[in-house]
Amino acid sequence: MRWTKFALVAALTTLALTIVVASGFARGAQTVKMALVTDIGGLNDKSFNQAANAGRLKVQSKLKIATRVYITQSATDRIPNLQAAAQGGYGIVFATGFLMEDPLDKVAPRFTNTKFVGIDVSFSNIPSKPSNVRGIQFKEQEAGYLAGYIAGLTVKQQGGSQVVSAIGANTVPPIVRYMGGYRAGAKRANPKVTVILSYANDPTFSDQAKCKETALNQLQKKTKVIFAVAGGCGLGALNAAKEAKIWGIGVDVDQGYLGSYMLTSALKDVAAAVYLTTQEYKKNPGAFKGGFDKVFNVKNGGIGYGKLSTKLKNRAAIIKKTEAIKKLIASGKIKPPAK
Repeated sequence: MRWTKFALVAALTTLALTIVVASGFARGAQTVKMALVTDIGGLNDKSFNQAANAGRLKVQSKLKIATRVYITQSATDRIPNLQAAAQGGYGIVFATGFLMEDPLDKVAPRFTNTKFVGIDVSFSNIPSKPSNVRGIQFKEQEAGYLAGYIAGLTVKQQGGSQVVSAIGANTVPPIVRYMGGYRAGAKRANPKVTVILSYANDPTFSDQAKCKETALNQLQKKTKVIFAVAGGCGLGALNAAKEAKIWGIGVDVDQGYLGSYMLTSALKDVAAAVYLTTQEYKKNPGAFKGGFDKVFNVKNGGIGYGKLSTKLKNRAAIIKKTEAIKKLIASGKIKPPAK
């Protein structure tokens, strides 16, 4: 009888310990779950959101942790999506887009155990300054400068109309930085070039008709290169460039797959930023710090330019000159303007 009672107590003790340990593992598992909240424009924008999602998929396959994507269809989805991700036990939540600053200000202070990372978000712009938010910023002006430099050299060697242009969806800071750098880079390569900068005024970042209409207006001014800085909207501008048989320049990711008319692309490695940040978090979730901006640039490999079209004449010479400019940017000898 004594042995029976002893065995029962031992069994109950073991069961209790098992439950405690199991619940501990469950809590631990939650800390290495990652969620991505997109901005409007969708995963098929072939640009910003798609690049962020590529980072999430790499996290899932390489780091072997659970991930989920929350799709933002409209501006009113931002806050509910961030809240749902935090309530779902995702220890690190990425919020994509400059327009996530206000939603993060409202959501992050309510979920202090969740780490939020805002892509294109500046921590200094969040009024409540929540310590569980980290901003990720890119020196888009450096990528724009490289793309503009290539555009300037290209029209210089082609002769004829010395006009290049760029189309932004809206005047949000990352787009303004891209376009400011683009203008300066084109002028560095070709002082005689005229640079046209236009905005499609598309709050959805997906209205291709608006960007195409803006591109058609630029074509009337004899532009020979169109740089589309507008997410999914920009595909309309690039389509106009293709139809007019002029050069297009992509943004964020290498959009050379659209065709040989794509001169190059201005790159910011959003996918790498998502992956590397999650990798840092996974190593030590408790030590993961917010309250500042992590900046990616040419020097640390977060900014660059895509492959040049194989149809470009003197391609090797232009690449050589562009690489020299890239080194000057990395060294700080060239500082592209942010607007």
